[in-house]
Amino acid sequence: MEKEILKLKQGVRFAFGFVAILWMVKIVEVALAVDFAPLGIYPRSMLGSVGIFTGPLIHGDFIHLLSNSIPILILTIGLFYFYKKVAIKVFFLLYFMTGIWVWIAAREAFHIGASGLVYGLISFMLFSGFIRRDIPSLSISFAVMVLYGGNMVYGVIPGNPEISWESHFLGMLAGLFCAIYFKNAVVIAGKNSFLEDKDVDLFKTANYFTTNKSFKLQYRPKKNTRRTYSYNIYRKKQ
Repeated sequence: MEKEILKLKQGVRFAFGFVAILWMVKIVEVALAVDFAPLGIYPRSMLGSVGIFTGPLIHGDFIHLLSNSIPILILTIGLFYFYKKVAIKVFFLLYFMTGIWVWIAAREAFHIGASGLVYGLISFMLFSGFIRRDIPSLSISFAVMVLYGGNMVYGVIPGNPEISWESHFLGMLAGLFCAIYFKNAVVIAGKNSFLEDKDVDLFKTANYFTTNKSFKLQYRPKKNTRRTYSYNIYRKKQ
């Protein structure tokens, strides 16, 4: 129970910290009476490449900012709770991959806002559930579909020239990429722990044995060292 609360607290701190940065940027912009839009992503321009870092932090108005803040809070907390071991990697991969792809492929205009990141988070959690086929991931995937499914489809359709549908679409592709890339992160029942891709083969070939209703996983890595991992799972002795 304590570990579940810790995961939740970490997600809450990270999510509210990031959203606080978004609001601070907007408040500074309004207070100084300046327009930060030129710091957005301007595709295929060297100066516009700065927007890969700054573009998601800038929003057109407070309604735009609020519409991104709420889903970022919900989805980021969910990301840390269900995918704690890879949450930081996924978050920043989505952030920068979406920005780079927008810079390469989008139309020539200033692209601002964190909606590409929102679409990336939705896409990652949705596709991860279907790819993993485990109950926790599927549960959150269906919840994401109910909450954001319609808007997700609508947002990637070209139409309104003031909406960066490219950011939405490319963010969704980035989420799919991350879901596939981290598909071999093994969910251990009872602890939601992960082994990354490099450990999967070792995990599959490891020897299991029971000790006081816990299991220990032992293997010899490439280096001449021996490591032992313990998981609270139940499996018949092989």
